[in-house]
Amino acid sequence: MYAEVIIDQDAKALDKVFEYIVPDDLPARVGMRAIVPFGARYIQGFIVALKENCDYDKSKLRAISSLVEDFSAIKPEMLSLMKFMAEKYHLKLASILRLFLPSEMREGKVKELFITKYILNSEADTTLSKSAKKQQEIVDYLKENLSATSSELSEKFGASAVKALAEKGIILKQKEQINRTPWIMQEGFKKVQLNPMQQNAVDTIRENKTYLLHGVTGSGKTEVYMHLIEKELSKGKNAIMLVPEISLTPQIMANFKSRFGDSVALLHSGLSAGERFDEWKRLFSGQARIAIGARSAIFAPLENLGIIIIDEEHEQSYISESNPRYNTHDIATFRAKYNACPLLLGSATPSVESYEKAKKGEYTLIELPVRANGKDMPKIQIIDMINELRAGNTGIFSSQLVSDLAKVINDKKQAMIFINRRGYASFMRCRECGYIAKCSDCDVSLVYHREDNRLKCHYCGKQFKVLDKCPQCGSENIKQGAVGTEKVVQELRNIFPNVKVLRMDNDTTSTKNAHQKILNEFKNTLPAILVGTQMIAKGHDFENVVLVGIVDADQSLYQTDYRSTERTFQLITQVSGRAGRSQDEGKVVLQTYAPRHYVYKFASNYDYKGFFKKEENIREVASFPPFSRIIRVLFADTDENYVRDLLKLCYNNAIKLKEKYPNEIIYMDAMKSPIKRMQNKFRYQILMRVRLEYADEIEKDLFEIVDKASKNSVFFEINPQNLS
Repeated sequence: MYAEVIIDQDAKALDKVFEYIVPDDLPARVGMRAIVPFGARYIQGFIVALKENCDYDKSKLRAISSLVEDFSAIKPEMLSLMKFMAEKYHLKLASILRLFLPSEMREGKVKELFITKYILNSEADTTLSKSAKKQQEIVDYLKENLSATSSELSEKFGASAVKALAEKGIILKQKEQINRTPWIMQEGFKKVQLNPMQQNAVDTIRENKTYLLHGVTGSGKTEVYMHLIEKELSKGKNAIMLVPEISLTPQIMANFKSRFGDSVALLHSGLSAGERFDEWKRLFSGQARIAIGARSAIFAPLENLGIIIIDEEHEQSYISESNPRYNTHDIATFRAKYNACPLLLGSATPSVESYEKAKKGEYTLIELPVRANGKDMPKIQIIDMINELRAGNTGIFSSQLVSDLAKVINDKKQAMIFINRRGYASFMRCRECGYIAKCSDCDVSLVYHREDNRLKCHYCGKQFKVLDKCPQCGSENIKQGAVGTEKVVQELRNIFPNVKVLRMDNDTTSTKNAHQKILNEFKNTLPAILVGTQMIAKGHDFENVVLVGIVDADQSLYQTDYRSTERTFQLITQVSGRAGRSQDEGKVVLQTYAPRHYVYKFASNYDYKGFFKKEENIREVASFPPFSRIIRVLFADTDENYVRDLLKLCYNNAIKLKEKYPNEIIYMDAMKSPIKRMQNKFRYQILMRVRLEYADEIEKDLFEIVDKASKNSVFFEINPQNLS
């Protein structure tokens, strides 16, 4: 017997199948991890095929040394998915296979956790002398509780009594596996009666195709998801439910846990190594049947899927922007087809690409146009901040927002303040010579964090001392840039000193369970204000939030990206939807310096269809996705000369594609990336915009050109979410 093995090494030269002899006494199966000799070393590999005959000189083959586990860690579906991803995204096989296992498991750093317990020996005589009171108490305790740990018994009854019973054989040691379960906020289970529109959605979603559930914020999409999953579980099938942010998983998990109990497992990067392994193992073994989590949960080791759900489907976090790069929607589509089950995409603000597919009939569109509680959407009041300046208000908040916050506090309600920028100030600049403090490894300005009194790079994480004077000209006249969450919190505490103001961003949620603790504290505090980045903009449901303030609505509007207007509309709509989700009327105060921009007209009226029509027209005229495909080849290396020469070589060969596809290639150029250095790597790129008819062929030709010239310094991106 011979095995085809993929070596667990992320190197281009090793990105192929190697053949090994399978010893007769080794029970190897496809999908198992094996230890194989490779050169002078023994390293881990994945068995991807077994066969009777060998394609090479048998005398030169070496034998598999051992198996890592006695089961196939990679299931057949995932091996098929590996082939799909390798072809579609031009990824190395080993880097794909790594996505399917918890990293600590793959590295051998985590395993099952067992504890030792004592139980009564059913065959032993438990008759004890009257003087052995403590021993008798232990026997009685175990009769009632069935088992207990050694430390528990010793603490209650004394170690000598435990030892004596063990020596007499009256109690026996027993190993028991412990699941390291993530902490979840507890919610009482509420059985909700679906309204007719929700029931229609549940009844409609039954076939093996893709559905787009376009439901306004508060329309009850989560309840639809739970009913659909319940229906599939009753058929003996399993489910995957994705959310875009880790911060959304506590509330979602609380709802699902109360509904489905231990059938639910959580998968995301915020878990400890032990928790992640145990949750993965519960799904793998079938103990858990519903996987909930962020992007990586799409690789949950579940078989027999009955439905896959992607909530907030428009979110860019569903696209991996680091190696290996992939689009979660594509993976979900593959797994849905493999399992012949529905794929449900849900959002109050679907991506232009998804809504375009629904319009064409590629997706089945289902709409929930009103809130489940029958209330109107919160009114959005647009505040022109230029008028505030003219009136002498140079602060962060408009007079209207301060007045509305005061009313919320007086009524003992809650408010959420959204600003999609963390830190205290976006940069520090010398007013005399214009010097801006930048990261030594990235071509970006450093953000001032007042709580730590440090300048931080939000790309590589490096920290630097705060400027007290300019290192270039010596001036002490230092200006701070645009405000972030820290500054907003400080200003609110100055204005409302007796009110609880909480902050939720990457800085306050870096520790374990921080998301849950902040959300729980906010939920249980009246009055209170929660300040946050896009973490607070979607999914959260707090019945006492009656006001949402959007401090800087223009922030995402003028980014050099064709999606900037779409993202602005989505953020405004999503964060506005946090207000008025219960019986109280909600209100939104939106601060902008460009109140006449068309995006605010559509957003303030929650007019998604009107916005889509205008955005669709702009993109069609300009030939941007979904009416074309953008291909980005990113070159990155610590040696700038090498990466520049590689770019030139690839681009000179790629120019020939213009001759082959003169009308299909709309645009092609080579250039420095907008952020020309990141994590001490110089970054150059080839950008290409092509017509859809020949996009697959052009992409394949371009990949072959680049693949022949490059080593490990190149990344392919299709319709990238971030062009910086």
